[in-house]
Amino acid sequence: MHGRAARSWSTGGWLLALCLAWTLLASASLQPPAPTVPVKQGTCEVTASHRCCNRNRVEERSQTVKCSCLAGQVAGTTRAQPSCVDASIVLQKWWCQMEPCLPGEECRVLPDLSGWSCSSGHKVKTTKVTR
Repeated sequence: MHGRAARSWSTGGWLLALCLAWTLLASASLQPPAPTVPVKQGTCEVTASHRCCNRNRVEERSQTVKCSCLAGQVAGTTRAQPSCVDASIVLQKWWCQMEPCLPGEECRVLPDLSGWSCSSGHKVKTTKVTR
């Protein structure tokens, strides 16, 4: 008798869970999707930011950016902010030509041309380009 009651309760629990899940899905599908606002032509906006620290106390940051650049421009960095820059800078990896560092910082292209570093005193910020 005890096993039968457990099976009955289990079936009832599953039915309740199924009904709740169906109700949640149905109500979510009735809501209109969130509108996507286009980025103004020639500008960029940060859509997501991530920040962490590794064992050596080195802070690592990454951003996801949405850009709407003009013809001949691509996403880049100017004064430590996402921006549209001349495409030839990125194609030829002349990273410091887009002025990626803040005023007072010195820009240096990394030896393997994979990015740049901005330095001021003992502080160095390194940026590697990923596609």
